[in-house]
Amino acid sequence: MLSRSRRESGSPGEPRGSERERGSVTAEFAVALPVALVCLGLGVGAVQAGGQQLRLADAAAVDARLLGRGDPPVASAVSGLEAERVIDRRSGMVCVTMTAHSAVVGLGAAGLRISARACAVDEARAESGGTG
Repeated sequence: MLSRSRRESGSPGEPRGSERERGSVTAEFAVALPVALVCLGLGVGAVQAGGQQLRLADAAAVDARLLGRGDPPVASAVSGLEAERVIDRRSGMVCVTMTAHSAVVGLGAAGLRISARACAVDEARAESGGTG
């Protein structure tokens, strides 16, 4: 009975509450859904970029250790990464910096590059008596 008296208390010709709010949920959903999808896309992209950075760091560390032992670097070929490798030897250390375009859809085309650097003791030069 209480709800009936509320409905009847409005002025004549004024739409009832449910008719006034009709479609508001659809409008809110239409705004919230794209925002949620953008947030989801950014989250997935961040995870992909982080994973790519970890793969680059692992490849750089493997190559630095191989070069430190005097072996040829092969990590980027084995891991399937298309990355640029820069080798720097100084002060008894060998450092490898690997840089690649982002694999995240859209960010690689935008010019975002991901890089990682790893260093190891240059045992090959230390044993041969070479200087950095």
